[in-house]
Amino acid sequence: MSWVKWIFILWSCTAPSLLLVGLVGRQLGLQVGVQVVQTVTCSRWGTPGDRGLFEDGDVVIGGLFNLHYNPPAINYDFTQLPYNKTCTGVQNLPLQYIYAMVFAVEEINHSTNLLPGIKLGYHIRDNCGLPQWASQAALSLVGGDSTNCNTTALQSGYGQERGNKSSDKPIPLIIGCSSSATTQTVARILGPLSVPLISYTASCPCLSDRRQYPNFFRTMASDIYQARAFAQLAIHFNWTWIGAVIVDNDYGHVALKIFEEAIQGAEVCLAFVETLQRENIVNDARRAALTIQASAARVILIFTWYTDVLELFLQLDKLNVTNRQFLASEAWSTSGDLLQNPVTRKVAAGVFGVAIRSLTIPGFGNYIRSLNPSHRPHDEFLREFWEKEFKCSPGFTSVSSYASKPCSGTETLEEVQNHFTDTSKLRVTYNVYLAVYVAAHALHSLLSCPYTDSNSENENSTCSFPTDIKPIELLQHVAKVNFTTPQGEQLYFQGADIHAKYDLLNWQNTGEGPAKFVLIGRVDGFDLHLNESAVQWTTGSNQVPVSVCSERCPPGTRMATRKGQPVCCFDCIPCADGEISNTTGSPHCDRCPSEFWSNAERTACIPRQLDFLSFNETLGITLTAVAVSGVTVTTAVFVVFLHYRQTPMVRANNSELSFLLLVSIKLCFLCSLVFIGRPSDWSCRFQQAAFGISFVLCVSCLKVKTIVVLAAFRSARPGSEALMKWFGPGQQRGSVFFFTCVQVIICIIWLSISPPVPKSDLDVPGLKVTLKCATASVVGFSLVLGYIGLLGCTSFLLAFLARKLPDNFNEAKLITFSMLIFCAVWVAFVPAYVSSPGKYAVAVEIFAILASSYGLLFCIFAPKCFIILLRPEKNTKKHLMGR
Repeated sequence: MSWVKWIFILWSCTAPSLLLVGLVGRQLGLQVGVQVVQTVTCSRWGTPGDRGLFEDGDVVIGGLFNLHYNPPAINYDFTQLPYNKTCTGVQNLPLQYIYAMVFAVEEINHSTNLLPGIKLGYHIRDNCGLPQWASQAALSLVGGDSTNCNTTALQSGYGQERGNKSSDKPIPLIIGCSSSATTQTVARILGPLSVPLISYTASCPCLSDRRQYPNFFRTMASDIYQARAFAQLAIHFNWTWIGAVIVDNDYGHVALKIFEEAIQGAEVCLAFVETLQRENIVNDARRAALTIQASAARVILIFTWYTDVLELFLQLDKLNVTNRQFLASEAWSTSGDLLQNPVTRKVAAGVFGVAIRSLTIPGFGNYIRSLNPSHRPHDEFLREFWEKEFKCSPGFTSVSSYASKPCSGTETLEEVQNHFTDTSKLRVTYNVYLAVYVAAHALHSLLSCPYTDSNSENENSTCSFPTDIKPIELLQHVAKVNFTTPQGEQLYFQGADIHAKYDLLNWQNTGEGPAKFVLIGRVDGFDLHLNESAVQWTTGSNQVPVSVCSERCPPGTRMATRKGQPVCCFDCIPCADGEISNTTGSPHCDRCPSEFWSNAERTACIPRQLDFLSFNETLGITLTAVAVSGVTVTTAVFVVFLHYRQTPMVRANNSELSFLLLVSIKLCFLCSLVFIGRPSDWSCRFQQAAFGISFVLCVSCLKVKTIVVLAAFRSARPGSEALMKWFGPGQQRGSVFFFTCVQVIICIIWLSISPPVPKSDLDVPGLKVTLKCATASVVGFSLVLGYIGLLGCTSFLLAFLARKLPDNFNEAKLITFSMLIFCAVWVAFVPAYVSSPGKYAVAVEIFAILASSYGLLFCIFAPKCFIILLRPEKNTKKHLMGR
């Protein structure tokens, strides 16, 4: 196998893919594969990642942390920069994470219920936040070899790590890494080896993909939950116009995508999206600040690191932008450096943020403050922190450049106040603590199983040996863990994720004192719990800031989107007649039911008012006055004719028909009054019958009078003396009666079968709805009008034929003019009636009745009254029979 090993080593030195190294290593066998990996990583990377903290045990788990700071200008592209770039400065919070893992391991080792009789060890590495160093450290851990790249170590499998005893045991499980990008790289490398990787801060939703990362788990919630929490806040507070500033990587872009998906259909829009790159942070922050200044958005969502946020705030301070409400992702919402920065307090008061939930670990605070290099002589991490904090070296040699003198031995962490010693609110630290317990419970499940013997039941017996743990078996047990944490919480995995829990924080100023983080709610899965009264907004009060592109439309209006702009930018259009909107921000107006109409403000539907032609309104009074005047004038003419009934003018052409005609004209005037007033069942029937019969009676009289005139002149011719016997008084009365009876029969049949009924004309728009007599049978109404028209046309034709008969006073001329007016009025009536709205259609019909009645009255009787009253000398038989 040795020749295969060395060929593989030579090939790996030229190939960039560590994933293929792991795959081939698994095919060659774990021991051979990991030796190949060790040789390759030592030859390629050298020593930057060889610093670690080691504690031997029956089972050893690995840990990867970013203890040292990596300058932001470093480019992580493997092909462009050396791999042995030096990291600078020890960071306090990651050091706390490391000792949370150490504390959890020691706590588990003292437990009698978890892994009894088995000592749990750890091997912790510093990867400085660089993916290539994290890959080197992870491969070295799963290979079980020393990190010292020397021949002895490779041959024996044992190495000495600066005084720490090392082990050649492969690490079956690793806790790490700190960033999603690094975690993705390490998870892909460890995937073919089936080594479980439990991250404490990697939050990218992409890591939940079990097909790509089957060996990945995390005690940190996925960014899906915080992005959706921000969407819920935007919807809850009606922030419809939001700006976004994100880091230009998966953390920012994936969170923004989830946020956009969550606000779809909720009328929330993104005003702008600005991206920040750490390599060009000053220019990018300046551009983002200018965009924020120019935008109408007052709420700004920021998904990036706290160092980027600080530069953004500096640029906003230069532009004097101080009235924006910032929503902070968990990456910077708990940054104490930002909170206490004077620029931040000026630019970003009242920040509303989502933070990793905080819990306490009993005994951890005392454990941290009791740490001392004198008790841990091989702990280089603690020694470096000690030298940085106290500026002295606790040993004979210094491991950093911080120490300037030997320590006196009286130094202690009891009075030190920094991120390392602050254990009041543990966030990521608690995630590390949970990750260790997940590993312990998985190991406990793997190394023990129930059996039954004759002496006891359900006792535990070791099924697997600590020296023979296979990562793939441990991976299966990690996926199935379900236990109660020491803090009383139930923990289990759903795929790669645990149940998401966040804190909702608010940055609040305390007058002269320092600003502080105030817990104002929590996120539990997709549920949001918020104490709104406890929030201090950027306005400095409890008044929720307004962030909209367009103000919400008031009741009575609807939203109309602006062409080419997002749906959140709109104009407010008043609702049309008959439509309302009774809520603020209504996207459309609702039409009122047919029995209701919109009020003047278009905010409510009110019952429609019944409208009809009444005697109390001006139009009704006018028409009534005209009708009464017609009746009065007709009565006066009747009296005149009655008084002068013996004169030739009255007796000419059958005075009886003249009196009957006057009575019928009076009935025509009177029937118009039936159309005025509130329609009822009896009035609807009576008005049409009265109208039809009275006008037929009137036209019948005119027709008979015309026939009599024609017959009289025809009988004057030789041989026609017997013609008048057919048109005597009896025949005239019978003809009028016959013509009128036909109309009576039509009316009786019509009103019996399908009479007009009062009905509201709801089809006509408006607050007032006309109550009118609806014609149920168009055929009946057409027959009534048609019969009147037929009689009128025949009378007009006969009168027209008799207009030039030789008589000094030819009544046929008068009838011709009267029928001409009559026909003209009723021809004009039809289109006017159809086009008139509501009660005005009734007024048109009354006007037609009055106009035709006045036409008949004046055209026929005015000339006669003129002669009777003003020219009595012409009221003689001689004069009437003259030429």
